[in-house]
Amino acid sequence: MKVDLHPYVVFLPAEQKSKILSAIFGSKAAVDILKFSLNQGVSNKIYQKDLVRELAYSNKTIIENLKSLTKLGVLREDMEKIEKRGRIVWVKAYQLSDVGKWFALLLAEEKDLSRREKAEILQNVFKAYIKWVKDLSEKLHVNKKTLEKIFMEEMK
Repeated sequence: MKVDLHPYVVFLPAEQKSKILSAIFGSKAAVDILKFSLNQGVSNKIYQKDLVRELAYSNKTIIENLKSLTKLGVLREDMEKIEKRGRIVWVKAYQLSDVGKWFALLLAEEKDLSRREKAEILQNVFKAYIKWVKDLSEKLHVNKKTLEKIFMEEMK
């Protein structure tokens, strides 16, 4: 039986790996928040009121998960000024961090991603991987020219 495999790659902050994985995958609400964010577009902002309206969780559950995901660096929190019924009010807006995007993309189906999104993912993965290889090569005292030569050979 042939099984299509998708090469999932996630770069985790080493010191918070367990906390992040537990917070996301230990809570269906956190997973649903990531899915919601993914459906809105990985680079778009999401709002608490929209989460409460669209997801089957209480406001308290949504807030707790947003706080947890923000504290762990999966989401970034921002304040926005909006006009509502002639008044100016401040609302919290959330956006996936770079780490958060990787987690959200774990939940995505390849067919649901645009060609542009796939190209952006490839470029981001490549950049992160190259940085990791560079840092590791410095620790292991591997000559960068050797790695550059390998890269150039493989890109032919």
